[in-house]
Amino acid sequence: MKKLDSICIIDDDPITLFGIKKILSNVVVCKTISTYKNGKLAIDDIKFNLEKVSNIPQIIFLDINMPIMDGWQFLAQFIKLPITQKVRINIVTSSIDIADRERWEYYKTRTHHLITFNNKPIKKEEISQITEVP
Repeated sequence: MKKLDSICIIDDDPITLFGIKKILSNVVVCKTISTYKNGKLAIDDIKFNLEKVSNIPQIIFLDINMPIMDGWQFLAQFIKLPITQKVRINIVTSSIDIADRERWEYYKTRTHHLITFNNKPIKKEEISQITEVP
Protein backbone atom coordinates (compact mmCIF):
# COMPACT_ATOMS: atom_id res chain seq x y z
CA MET A 1 0.00 0.00 0.00
CA LYS A 2 1.05 3.58 -0.67
CA LYS A 3 2.17 5.69 2.30
CA LEU A 4 1.16 9.35 2.55
CA ASP A 5 1.53 12.00 5.23
CA SER A 6 -1.64 14.01 4.71
CA ILE A 7 -4.93 13.83 2.81
CA CYS A 8 -7.71 16.41 2.93
CA ILE A 9 -11.37 15.71 2.06
CA ILE A 10 -13.63 18.75 1.55
CA ASP A 11 -17.26 17.71 1.13
CA ASP A 12 -20.50 18.58 2.91
CA ASP A 13 -22.05 15.14 2.30
CA PRO A 14 -21.39 12.76 5.23
CA ILE A 15 -22.01 9.69 3.05
CA THR A 16 -19.37 10.79 0.54
CA LEU A 17 -16.92 11.56 3.38
CA PHE A 18 -17.50 8.12 4.87
CA GLY A 19 -17.17 6.39 1.49
CA ILE A 20 -13.93 8.12 0.50
CA LYS A 21 -12.38 7.48 3.93
CA LYS A 22 -13.43 3.82 3.80
CA ILE A 23 -11.93 3.30 0.34
CA LEU A 24 -8.77 5.21 1.30
CA SER A 25 -8.23 2.83 4.23
CA ASN A 26 -7.98 0.00 1.67
CA VAL A 27 -5.56 1.68 -0.75
CA VAL A 28 -3.24 3.95 1.29
CA VAL A 29 -1.65 4.28 4.69
CA CYS A 30 -1.98 7.91 5.74
CA LYS A 31 -0.84 9.62 8.93
CA THR A 32 -3.52 12.32 8.77
CA ILE A 33 -6.86 12.48 6.95
CA SER A 34 -8.55 15.84 7.58
CA THR A 35 -12.20 16.41 6.68
CA TYR A 36 -14.04 19.70 6.20
CA LYS A 37 -17.70 20.46 5.48
CA ASN A 38 -16.93 23.50 3.32
CA GLY A 39 -14.08 25.25 1.56
CA LYS A 40 -13.85 28.07 4.14
CA LEU A 41 -12.99 25.70 6.99
CA ALA A 42 -10.44 23.94 4.80
CA ILE A 43 -8.70 27.03 3.40
CA ASP A 44 -8.49 28.62 6.86
CA ASP A 45 -6.88 25.49 8.31
CA ILE A 46 -4.49 25.09 5.37
CA LYS A 47 -3.42 28.75 5.68
CA PHE A 48 -2.88 28.32 9.43
CA ASN A 49 -0.82 25.17 8.90
CA LEU A 50 1.18 26.79 6.13
CA GLU A 51 2.09 29.71 8.41
CA LYS A 52 2.72 27.72 11.59
CA VAL A 53 3.80 24.20 10.75
CA SER A 54 4.32 24.08 6.99
CA ASN A 55 2.20 20.93 6.81
CA ILE A 56 -0.13 20.90 3.84
CA PRO A 57 -2.01 17.97 2.34
CA GLN A 58 -0.40 15.98 -0.43
CA ILE A 59 -3.80 14.97 -1.80
CA ILE A 60 -7.09 16.91 -1.69
CA PHE A 61 -10.53 15.53 -2.52
CA LEU A 62 -12.74 18.52 -3.34
CA ASP A 63 -16.49 18.73 -3.84
CA ILE A 64 -17.56 21.78 -5.84
CA ASN A 65 -21.11 22.28 -4.57
CA MET A 66 -21.02 23.21 -0.88
CA PRO A 67 -22.45 25.93 1.35
CA ILE A 68 -20.46 28.91 2.71
CA MET A 69 -17.50 28.48 0.32
CA ASP A 70 -17.82 26.15 -2.64
CA GLY A 71 -15.04 24.18 -4.26
CA TRP A 72 -14.34 26.78 -6.95
CA GLN A 73 -13.94 29.54 -4.36
CA PHE A 74 -11.63 27.27 -2.36
CA LEU A 75 -9.59 26.48 -5.46
CA ALA A 76 -9.24 30.16 -6.39
CA GLN A 77 -7.73 30.89 -2.97
CA PHE A 78 -5.67 27.70 -2.74
CA ILE A 79 -3.77 28.23 -5.98
CA LYS A 80 -2.70 31.69 -4.76
CA LEU A 81 -1.01 30.27 -1.65
CA PRO A 82 2.81 30.20 -1.66
CA ILE A 83 3.01 26.40 -1.86
CA THR A 84 5.99 25.17 -3.84
CA GLN A 85 5.27 21.47 -3.67
CA LYS A 86 2.81 20.04 -6.16
CA VAL A 87 -0.50 19.04 -4.55
CA ARG A 88 -2.89 16.63 -6.24
CA ILE A 89 -6.39 18.15 -6.14
CA ASN A 90 -9.13 15.70 -7.08
CA ILE A 91 -12.43 17.39 -7.83
CA VAL A 92 -15.12 14.85 -6.93
CA THR A 93 -18.60 15.90 -8.00
CA SER A 94 -22.01 14.71 -9.06
CA SER A 95 -22.32 17.69 -11.42
CA ILE A 96 -22.96 17.01 -15.09
CA ASP A 97 -22.89 20.71 -15.99
CA ILE A 98 -20.47 21.40 -18.87
CA ALA A 99 -19.63 24.74 -17.21
CA ASP A 100 -18.03 22.86 -14.32
CA ARG A 101 -15.76 20.96 -16.70
CA GLU A 102 -14.85 24.26 -18.37
CA ARG A 103 -13.97 25.78 -14.99
CA TRP A 104 -11.80 22.75 -14.25
CA GLU A 105 -10.00 23.26 -17.57
CA TYR A 106 -9.47 26.92 -16.63
CA TYR A 107 -8.06 26.20 -13.16
CA LYS A 108 -5.76 23.38 -14.18
CA THR A 109 -3.93 25.75 -16.55
CA ARG A 110 -3.52 28.42 -13.85
CA THR A 111 -1.43 26.43 -11.37
CA HIS A 112 1.46 24.01 -10.97
CA HIS A 113 -0.78 21.71 -8.89
CA LEU A 114 -2.30 18.65 -10.55
CA ILE A 115 -6.10 19.01 -10.75
CA THR A 116 -8.31 16.13 -11.88
CA PHE A 117 -12.08 15.97 -12.46
CA ASN A 118 -13.89 12.89 -11.13
CA ASN A 119 -17.56 11.97 -10.99
CA LYS A 120 -19.37 10.60 -7.96
CA PRO A 121 -19.65 7.89 -6.92
CA ILE A 122 -15.93 7.36 -6.93
CA LYS A 123 -14.67 3.78 -7.13
CA LYS A 124 -11.78 2.05 -5.39
CA GLU A 125 -9.79 1.76 -8.64
CA GLU A 126 -10.17 5.50 -9.24
CA ILE A 127 -9.09 6.39 -5.71
CA SER A 128 -6.07 4.13 -6.03
CA GLN A 129 -5.08 5.98 -9.21
CA ILE A 130 -5.78 9.53 -7.97
CA THR A 131 -3.86 9.11 -4.74
CA GLU A 132 -0.57 9.04 -6.63
CA VAL A 133 1.54 11.94 -5.44
CA PRO A 134 2.60 14.15 -8.37
